[in-house]
Amino acid sequence: MSNIRDYLEAHKQEMIDFLGALVAIPSVQGKAEEGAPFGREPAEALALMLDKCREFGFTVDNVENYAGSADVNDLPAGLAVLTHLDVVPVGAGWTTDPFVLRYEPDTDKLVGRGAIDDKGPAVAALFAARAVKELGLPLKKGIRLIFGTNEENGSADMEYYRRHRELPSMVFTPDGEYPVINAEKGMLRVWFSSDFDDDEILDIQAGTVINAVPQFCTVTMENDEGEPEEAVYEGVSAHASTPEKGENAITMFLDSYCGENLLIQSLGELFPHGEFSGKSCGLGFRDQLSGDMTCVLSMLNTENGRLCGAVDIRFPLDRTKSEISGIICDALEGAGFTVDSCEGVEPHCTDENSGFVQGLLRVYERVTGDKGHCIAIGGGTYVHDIEGGVAFGAEFPNEDGRMHSPDEFITVANLLKNAEIMAEAMAELCG
Repeated sequence: MSNIRDYLEAHKQEMIDFLGALVAIPSVQGKAEEGAPFGREPAEALALMLDKCREFGFTVDNVENYAGSADVNDLPAGLAVLTHLDVVPVGAGWTTDPFVLRYEPDTDKLVGRGAIDDKGPAVAALFAARAVKELGLPLKKGIRLIFGTNEENGSADMEYYRRHRELPSMVFTPDGEYPVINAEKGMLRVWFSSDFDDDEILDIQAGTVINAVPQFCTVTMENDEGEPEEAVYEGVSAHASTPEKGENAITMFLDSYCGENLLIQSLGELFPHGEFSGKSCGLGFRDQLSGDMTCVLSMLNTENGRLCGAVDIRFPLDRTKSEISGIICDALEGAGFTVDSCEGVEPHCTDENSGFVQGLLRVYERVTGDKGHCIAIGGGTYVHDIEGGVAFGAEFPNEDGRMHSPDEFITVANLLKNAEIMAEAMAELCG
């Protein structure tokens, strides 16, 4: 609808300014405090968003700073748009301050942590709902915006929210890509460790989060003069669900290791540099719909006399969490490690022929002019544990907004297009 597009264009600068205000809050998970279960900054970002929702005339509900919601109208909610306001740690490689939104006129990019994951899409959803409300589009069902604060660290926010609030029958999240993600691989996160005492290696520090390919691995060794000497291995960061887009600094180190430490040698055998499927661990499965599985050694650190590591695995729809966990735990234990924790979720799939999914595809085709279709991914979106939920945006095909990487961005054009698509979807599904 051209009136939606015109409305959003008229509010473009307001959208950019509010995104800048959200980006300015470094809402990485912090230490839990009273009234702030995931730290002060995620709670601060939620408060700012809910204040803006009140300003727009929405009915706001803060669920003890785990998550919050805003109802756009007074009808029983039939659709929820789910976004998150927490972000991953910054990491190295940024060209400017990641918490100051930067506009690049030559590229139309808005650069800042959270620009595409997921603060930009949250702003797009907010202004889409505002457009639907202020344009007076006819609705038969209620629309609810839900804002979480712990998506990047396990989605405990939504677990809490769902224990205390009921979700509408239709839920989509712009926490993925277009056209529609209806199938997501299962996920497994494994933490392991072992006693570590080496005559040469004094310290290893690599990886900041489990769900990202590590960009740096710093190894401190004793040189011939008995002095500590650092070696820094630099790779390329990427989301753990798409490790082929990055280069793993940990496996770079393992590949170059020429010492005699059996633990380090065993890790090098289990996780060869350039292998993404986990084949050397006894995995390497694939299916027709979701494709090859992925297996990433994403963290490796020495701490209190122990060598500690973490592995991120995304497995196909035809496998189970129990099967995959059994294989990887056996492999790690066989290499001399203790498995400290092994957590995960089963694969997720929503029927592509449902009226909900088909409605989203119609909207995508109408707004973009491109053919809509369903896709399967390795990354877990925010609806992975929500029956019938799908991801709808925010990245467009062949677009890489550098989520979880330095200089993350969304273009102004795509910020507006996301808002238009979401507004059209609200009207289509609730009208």
